[in-house]
Amino acid sequence: MFPTSNHSSVTEFILVGFSSDPTSNRILFIIFLLLYLCSVLGNGLITILIYLDSHLHTPMYFFLSMLSLLDMGYITTTVPQMLVHLLSSSKLISFAGCWLQMYVFGALGLTEAILFVVMAYDRYVAICFPLRYMLILNWNLCVRLVAGTWASGFFFSLIHTVFTMRLPFCGPNIVNHYLCEGPSVRSLACMDTHLIEMVDFVMSIFMVLGPVTLILASYIRITMAILKIKSTQGRYKAFSTCASHLIVVILFYAPGIYIYMRPNSSYSPERDKQISLFYNVFTALLNPMVYSLRNKDIKAAFIKVVVQNRVS
Repeated sequence: MFPTSNHSSVTEFILVGFSSDPTSNRILFIIFLLLYLCSVLGNGLITILIYLDSHLHTPMYFFLSMLSLLDMGYITTTVPQMLVHLLSSSKLISFAGCWLQMYVFGALGLTEAILFVVMAYDRYVAICFPLRYMLILNWNLCVRLVAGTWASGFFFSLIHTVFTMRLPFCGPNIVNHYLCEGPSVRSLACMDTHLIEMVDFVMSIFMVLGPVTLILASYIRITMAILKIKSTQGRYKAFSTCASHLIVVILFYAPGIYIYMRPNSSYSPERDKQISLFYNVFTALLNPMVYSLRNKDIKAAFIKVVVQNRVS
């Protein structure tokens, strides 16, 4: 039986962040502010371009716009608060605020993890069944797939958050992290968390290794289909189409697997903070760069919008 939060004497947490030195914090503030603005502007631009250009109204770009929206929400869940704490002497977050941040952060992260599976399926259909692409991935199916990813992400994050935040916290209340992430908060519980760790591990197998397996299976089939293409130019174009997706998937999943699929005994606060930045901040920043720099359609849509604005 899991203990309830009524057993907790802690009503707020202190998020340590990265440094206690004011000068270092001011430098970090500028760095993370620039990273945040670039990420939001980049992902926002992709979303707007896909909305404005009718040539981008295809399943592939619909899923990409959903990824951009998720990235904007994902980074906004953590970075603005981090920026405030970098300049403030108080680094407090209420118990309810910690609960909410953990839930939304986990929900958006899990939703993105499942969305990558949907995007891999999209590339599989596009390359293996090009003539039936729009017939198989019709808009009704696309909307249902996206709705399913959001529902699954928010549901499983609720389970993870409830199990973690119902633990008794008797003090200390110092979280050696820049956000309320499950493993870092769980390490403060004044009881044996082995059972909670097992629940998290089983969920991680289902929500992390499951999607990774499906993505690998999709790309094995894609690779087999590409190798059957006779022209070198055709193979290059097909591989290029999938390369950006694979880059983003690796950057997102690798650190996530390390954080959530290892025992609590190997918890290392300083290392975990740095690794969390990869799938929280840097992936959200790199997504628009990877997809825009390697995508002729996105660049064409951007030029088209700029030219139209100049003419008008």
